[in-house]
Amino acid sequence: MKMLTGLTAATALSLSAAGAMAQEKVMVGEPSWPGAKVMSRVIGQVIETRLGGEAGYAPGANAVIFAAMDGGRGDIDVHPDVWLPNHLSFTEEYVDQKGTVGLSSGSYQGRTGFCTPTYMVEKHGISSVFDLATPMAQELYDTNGDGKGEIWLGATGWASTNVHKVKVRDYGIETFLEPSTEDETVFYARLKDAIDQEQGVVFYCYEPHYVHALYDVTMIEEPEHNPDTYTMLQPDQDSDWYNKSSITSGDPVKTVTVAYSKSLEQRNPAAAAFLSRIDMDSGELSKLTYQVVIQGQEIDAAVSDWLAANGETVDGWLGLN
Repeated sequence: MKMLTGLTAATALSLSAAGAMAQEKVMVGEPSWPGAKVMSRVIGQVIETRLGGEAGYAPGANAVIFAAMDGGRGDIDVHPDVWLPNHLSFTEEYVDQKGTVGLSSGSYQGRTGFCTPTYMVEKHGISSVFDLATPMAQELYDTNGDGKGEIWLGATGWASTNVHKVKVRDYGIETFLEPSTEDETVFYARLKDAIDQEQGVVFYCYEPHYVHALYDVTMIEEPEHNPDTYTMLQPDQDSDWYNKSSITSGDPVKTVTVAYSKSLEQRNPAAAAFLSRIDMDSGELSKLTYQVVIQGQEIDAAVSDWLAANGETVDGWLGLN
């Protein structure tokens, strides 16, 4: 009887330990752009409210998040918004070669390029990237009076910013427009002022993004994507990436997915299974970012309301339907 009691207690302790391990806290990476921040909260709240687990949030750049996922120690377990092929250098290393990171089966499509207010298209005929490589554009987009126009390429640390550094060089734009890489929040404050005054402003943009609901902007035409005229290396691939890259055609349509540390398959199997199935809709994500960034709703409250209204979608992520 004593032996049986001891075995029963040991079994209970073993099951308890397994349950605790299965519910290990999940740290969700939080890159700087709005869609990624919203997605991080969507993931964290599902883990907490539907899986009964614990989630935390860790701000970080792409390289930091992927390295932490590779380490598998729980410092950062999830990248909520991976853009491919922008982040291809990371997925090739950690997903394809090392096998330490997994990608969700679900994804949404994204588009990237340059945008300008529609009044610049209608009043001045700025519709193509080649219209930006002209003395006229130099004058139209000079908002600080230094004799040269400006073009915002994105924030420092974004893979897309490096892509657009190469683009403005190879399209001949940087001869006439000075590239800038200020923080997104700083730029969007400047964008509002420029549009309020109907000044010339041109900037890196992508869809889905709240800017398309907030302002009447047009994505500038580029030559159709051609792999033969689109060679892009990132700094983690080659220290001489800028000189070895060459782009004279538009970006390919993007696939946006969620990445997670494969270590979660042992540390928190329920979370890993959920992350492997998550499949966000781009239109829904645009609405959420608009509510948070423009309407000023508190991010956790907005996400909580969305999850409550989209229970069937979340059920699908959890394999319940």
